[in-house]
Amino acid sequence: LRKPLVIMSPKSLLRHKLAVSDLSELAEGQFATVIGEIDALDPQQVTRVVLCGGKVYYDLLEKRRELGLDHVALIRVEQLYPFPEARIEAELARYPNAEILVWAQEEPQNQGAWLYIAPPLYALAARALPGKPVRYAGREPSAAPACGSPYLHARQQAGLIAQALNIPQDQQGDANHGH
Repeated sequence: LRKPLVIMSPKSLLRHKLAVSDLSELAEGQFATVIGEIDALDPQQVTRVVLCGGKVYYDLLEKRRELGLDHVALIRVEQLYPFPEARIEAELARYPNAEILVWAQEEPQNQGAWLYIAPPLYALAARALPGKPVRYAGREPSAAPACGSPYLHARQQAGLIAQALNIPQDQQGDANHGH
């Protein structure tokens, strides 16, 4: 008996070289509400923690690796409701020298997850990173879900990546020209 396969994913991730899993994860694994840092970073050196969800993670990961930003940890939030506070707090506990927590998203600020997760994220940060700032990295609020111009979209995407990773202007290179 054959059954159709329905994939709820952006098309760009279907063949993305980093969006892969072992067959054992599929057979024996389980859904992870939060996925911690995958690179072997020294937790003591991490001063910036970026939370995100969706395909923007892969853009952040590639740029972080390209620039060797070993002080930035990337944590994926795979479930928004109920908000996985305990799992995120456990991940943040791995980085005792974190100075800032950032939520990065591709969607405009008034869309996507930010407006929903900001209140619990601020409360969580007050416990896990007392006195440290929480920042939003992403597009400005907009009535439309997309700007309608591939060139402008690429510039906005490069800008939000730079904002999330705190990349100085002189290190952005051709980031303003897209991927």
